Amino acid sequence: MFSSPTSSRTLATTTLKGAGLIDSDTRMRDATADKPGGRKGTSKIRTHRTRPIDAYKEPHGPGRASMLAARTQPGGASDILTIRGASTVGRLRRNAATAAVTGVTPSKAHAVPVKAVEVWKDFVNRRWNPESRFLNLERMMDDPEIQKHNLLPPGAPASSVREASVLFKLASHLKPAVQTLSLANNNISSGQLLSTLAHYLPKLANLSLQNNNLKVWRDIDFISGRKGKLEHLRELILLGNPLRELEIQNGKGDKYKSDMARRFTSLIMLDQEAIATIAFDAPGPSSTPVTEKRATATTFPYEMRPPFITGVEDSVVSNFLVRFFPLFDDQRAALLDAYHPSATFSFSCNTAIPSRARIQGLHVSKDMPNQRKLDWGLWLNNGSRNLNRMGGGVDKVVNSLHLGSEEAIRAMLTLPKTKHDVSGSPEKFCIDAWPVGQGENLKLFISLHGQFIEEPSQGIRSFDRAFVLAPAPPGSRAKLNGWDVMVLSDQWSIRAYSTHDAWHPGPMRVQAGDAIPTQPTQQPTGCIPSSSSLIPASALSTFSEPQRNLIVQICERTGLNVKYAVDCLQNNAWGFDRAIANFEQVKGALSRDAFL
Repeated sequence: MFSSPTSSRTLATTTLKGAGLIDSDTRMRDATADKPGGRKGTSKIRTHRTRPIDAYKEPHGPGRASMLAARTQPGGASDILTIRGASTVGRLRRNAATAAVTGVTPSKAHAVPVKAVEVWKDFVNRRWNPESRFLNLERMMDDPEIQKHNLLPPGAPASSVREASVLFKLASHLKPAVQTLSLANNNISSGQLLSTLAHYLPKLANLSLQNNNLKVWRDIDFISGRKGKLEHLRELILLGNPLRELEIQNGKGDKYKSDMARRFTSLIMLDQEAIATIAFDAPGPSSTPVTEKRATATTFPYEMRPPFITGVEDSVVSNFLVRFFPLFDDQRAALLDAYHPSATFSFSCNTAIPSRARIQGLHVSKDMPNQRKLDWGLWLNNGSRNLNRMGGGVDKVVNSLHLGSEEAIRAMLTLPKTKHDVSGSPEKFCIDAWPVGQGENLKLFISLHGQFIEEPSQGIRSFDRAFVLAPAPPGSRAKLNGWDVMVLSDQWSIRAYSTHDAWHPGPMRVQAGDAIPTQPTQQPTGCIPSSSSLIPASALSTFSEPQRNLIVQICERTGLNVKYAVDCLQNNAWGFDRAIANFEQVKGALSRDAFL
């Protein structure tokens, strides 16, 4: 009985599947049926009979017939390697499978191949410390197993993102989750190799990239937290990378730290040093729903206090300022006698318009047209010492600090002319003064805030000025010219104009809005009420600014009205401490009319 072609094809398919030469889902097709129209060409199926050339090849290696026979025998090469195998370490050649059957050892096949993923998995497990949740992937190119299987870890020549992704994916399967990862000493020169790190280890807390070859900020941006990556990173080490070392060598260490802090907002340690952060204590969420709408605070919890002069006779301060500023406005060269031969002088400009002034529109107001005529160039081009905006290196920083009285006066003469109305409008100035040092080194510190008119534009600028004064020694140039004190240090800050309401005693507004109504505040029992708001302005109009300050302080401290406060100060030579001591002695004998 003859078998049909279909049954013959089925028999052949079954035989080849059993031998492992084809997959189970592969169908046999008729080799003669590959021509259209149903025409059958000459069959190209050849028998496996011995060819003449096999007789010459057989002594040196397996012939074609023996190879086929070996593959069809049970337990042959098909048991070692399947046709559709997984990726392996290296490339398996056909003669490796032949050698396993025939016993012939080819020159390039020494062992049965192992899957690369298995090697990486074993490597990660060996480097994993579950107790400390630390994965040590340092110096991967020096690992014997990696070298044995010719793998390419991240940082090795010709390595790619694929190898790094395999490592990070395997790390993501570790339990407990990886908290600390070290990739130090791997010669990683591109941040692209780290591009999948945040995907597989998004909650990584500590990362070391020490002694690699990262050179540009773009390499860092591949793991940057500000792009939604590594948002939980607490510590980062980049020591030994060109990017970090060049920034430090160029004197940009602070900028480097600032840029890193902006990229990783959760970072608290950078290169084994703490990052300075500003934190605000915020109350936790309440489980009770809030139904009552609370008023928003509009003022600071503490009020602005009046200016003060303490520890020194107010006449010393007032005499110095009343004489200093007229000379500074009209005859600056005459101030040479008021400065110590080794005194220092510097000035700096802050060109930014204060928020208060911007809201009030002071610099664009039609009522103040001269504000638009002001030119900062007259100040900036003459040695402004704003260290935050100063370029040009150390020389410019040093040259903008003027040493000695002659250098100080020479620098002042280059600046625009000014007009300080100290006597006519004392309310536009705020003076605080107190002693510093002790013994023979006792000095007087004066902090002055106010405004001046710049000529010839007639525009108004605000300023802050700090003096350090010392008593003028007898026979000194300052003493011979009528100065009781001489200037040791003079620091002058020129600012864009803002009104003197900033130091007006009373509540300080948090934000712009309507004026704060003056309301008497209830004081605790036994405390002297605040009396500055109860003093009529007309009662102080005949006194100088330092005297007004002392009168207000006495009224605040003792509760006396203006008349008795003035008597107390005058009887004690305007000495604040002596006046207070005298009040404590006689307060029991004072009538009710003496108090506010």
